[in-house]
Amino acid sequence: MVAPRITKVFAAVNLGSFRTSAMIAGLSEAGELIVLGSGHRASQGIRRGYVIDMLAATHSVRDAIERAEKMANTSVSQVLLGCAGAGLESTSTQVEVEIGGRRIEDDDIAHLLVSARNVIQPDGRTVLHAQPAHYTLDGAHGVPNPKGLHADRLAVDIHVMLADGAPIRNIRETVENAHLKVDGVVAAPVAAGLACLTPEERDLGVALVDFGAEVTTVSVHAGGMLLGMQVLPFGSGDITDAVASAFGIRRYQAERLKCMSGSAIASPADHREMIPVNAPGDPEGAGPLARHADDKNRIPRAELISVITQQLGLFTGELGRALKAMGFTGTRGQQVVLTGGGAQLPGLADYAQSALGRPVRIGSPPTMLGLPQGHATPSSSTLVGLILHAASDPVDIRKLTVNGQNGGATSLMGLSRRIMRALKDYF
Repeated sequence: MVAPRITKVFAAVNLGSFRTSAMIAGLSEAGELIVLGSGHRASQGIRRGYVIDMLAATHSVRDAIERAEKMANTSVSQVLLGCAGAGLESTSTQVEVEIGGRRIEDDDIAHLLVSARNVIQPDGRTVLHAQPAHYTLDGAHGVPNPKGLHADRLAVDIHVMLADGAPIRNIRETVENAHLKVDGVVAAPVAAGLACLTPEERDLGVALVDFGAEVTTVSVHAGGMLLGMQVLPFGSGDITDAVASAFGIRRYQAERLKCMSGSAIASPADHREMIPVNAPGDPEGAGPLARHADDKNRIPRAELISVITQQLGLFTGELGRALKAMGFTGTRGQQVVLTGGGAQLPGLADYAQSALGRPVRIGSPPTMLGLPQGHATPSSSTLVGLILHAASDPVDIRKLTVNGQNGGATSLMGLSRRIMRALKDYF
């Protein structure tokens, strides 16, 4: 079978606190997105979403991208970058213009989007992206494409993602030091939302919880757009640390116990089951003898789960307060989607559903041609979302320009066509 011809290549890098990942994908002649290669390695120099050692972080990026390039049998020079820290803040604003009851044309939409740039007020912070979410015609919300419709007034909701400037510069420089050009920086909740949420969930109201290793981002979506977000300084790595402290063992042993034998739900058989602290391949006497262990260095599974659920209780308590602060209540505040590496803990959806009193599901990236088994999991939601974001080429109103002093129809014609093509792909 002849391999499909690739017409365009996209690359993305996600600097997580636990893992640095890279992915290369291509767009075929038939318009199909195909994953060509991926690579990941343990992160270095990143803590809770911030760069703390640029040299070590750059080495992680270079290693991950080289592994992806080797698998894809191609090289890349520019990437889209994901960011989960840097003081992310989501805001939205609406811009409205008079139409006078006539038919809406391309020029009206172009003028509206260009004028919307003037309402962005970053207050000294860095704007990561500013995108049109949906339009409103005379009070009718959620219009994806107003062209050809009649209205007295046309409005657009603009979603703006802000971040602290210095941490963003550190992240960009980290990647640039790996001899890569940064096409843009995308907030992790935006990328993960593209990979995990359905259009219906975005419209009805959903909270996306990206449970990472050291940082958890909580974003609320409704009416088709991201309305607000908070970053919690808690991740699955904190559960690992609690297990290590409770039993007096090494972090790598605690991580293995959590992943192999941990659960968010206890069972009656847990008290009778003894689980080994050391793996079969470990050398004899590796690591200290765990607290509460028997002479074979085994611990009761019930005690492991008790430590895990205690930490999850703290986590869901913070999560519940964050959702309440963002107004995620009532009939429009129901569905919660958990994703990220921490979401792979067995039983977590059931535990969170009981603790939050809301339906909870685990969100994973969609099936894509060429996507490796290891990347078809919640831990890769942000990385896959970055690729989807790059392929969709969404409109960013900061990049729109108008030629000519008067901004007339002739000068806006090419711009209008490009905007409408991008809107069609985006929505």
